[in-house]
Amino acid sequence: MSIKEDSKISFINGSENVKIKQYFDPKNTSNGINYSLAQFSLEIGQKTKLHKIKSSEIYYILEGSGRLKINSEKFELKKNDSAYVPPNSEQFLENIGSEILRFLCIVEPAWKSEDDKILE
Repeated sequence: MSIKEDSKISFINGSENVKIKQYFDPKNTSNGINYSLAQFSLEIGQKTKLHKIKSSEIYYILEGSGRLKINSEKFELKKNDSAYVPPNSEQFLENIGSEILRFLCIVEPAWKSEDDKILE
């Protein structure tokens, strides 16, 4: 069993204008999970870079509002909304609100840098 206390996990700067708190992934969890769970924070007016990864993702919005682009479609998300991003989808998330956009992201199989390709 693994317990992670949010207050003991520091944000790190991600490569896509985001701050990241990594909660669970196969490297820091002893029970053999195959996914990763992280919290992301995106400042007002910022967006992640257009990218695609080999894994599927689920976003869950904790605070704020954003616009998610998946391939040619755009979706507006707000607090308590969730979205599924299929593997190998071109995507970005933009903070379109008046407060920090905070969201959880589950990646399965777990995120690996070699599986993430920046497209811009």
